Amino acid sequence: MSGELTYMETELRTQPQTWARAADLAASQSVLPERGARVAVVGCGTSWFIAQAYATLRERSGAGITDAFSASEMPDRDYDAIVALTRSGTTTEVLQLVERMKGRTKLIGVVGDDTSPLPGMVDAAITMPFADERSVVQTRFATTALALFRASLGEDLTPVIADGERAIAEELDAELVNAEQYTFIGTGWSIGLTHEAALKMREASQSWTESYPAMDYRHGPIAIAAPGRVTWSFGEAPAGLAEEVARTGARFEQSGLDPMADLVRVQRVALARAVARGLNPDLPRNLTRAVILDA
Repeated sequence: MSGELTYMETELRTQPQTWARAADLAASQSVLPERGARVAVVGCGTSWFIAQAYATLRERSGAGITDAFSASEMPDRDYDAIVALTRSGTTTEVLQLVERMKGRTKLIGVVGDDTSPLPGMVDAAITMPFADERSVVQTRFATTALALFRASLGEDLTPVIADGERAIAEELDAELVNAEQYTFIGTGWSIGLTHEAALKMREASQSWTESYPAMDYRHGPIAIAAPGRVTWSFGEAPAGLAEEVARTGARFEQSGLDPMADLVRVQRVALARAVARGLNPDLPRNLTRAVILDA
């Protein structure tokens, strides 16, 4: 690619601002499920991984039983509410699920495109056009949805936003950008973010990436750790793991930032790798902005 600014770069750099707007939005609305409700959160791809993070945060905060599913795989199970997350509002599997569950449970949509079909199909919707994107590769919509969810659970996002600003301002480490392989690990709610980090690297830069719960990393995946490769921990790692990775010769990366801000660092590395390889991160191979399947 030439030196022009990509949509991905423009959009990922706005994340601290969109997180702040999402926090304000969460404070002014009561659409998301109330405490005590039994909830399913569904999405596809990136949205599924954000759903995983929200489900863990909501349940561990004491707000109620919360499960996350890929929209195509949600079991026929009763919930008090279903939260459907989709940037485009046109994702086939999400719309099919919403149609199937109409009249059975409360349906809540969280969507970037407020002109899409989803808001008209659900009982209530939160639209975030300020976080929608032109790039195929999602950055700000995903994290802004998570910011909305975190704020709705009562979390103060002020330090998270500050961490996001640091993640955007810092100089990228060439060793991170030029690594041969990446494995992302996390615990609790950050596990969903590790899967999203790996997806971003694959989509934008066609890189070899994997992701695991941190405690499972020793159960096989550490076998691929080697010089020139990176094990990237989102949040605090299990005791002794950094030392085990160091003995393999791989780099153990741990920033100390909030995991959501650390995801911004991954997005920047993925973008830099894509540009270095002459790839267009806004139009990755074999991908479109929304997956719409033929009937």
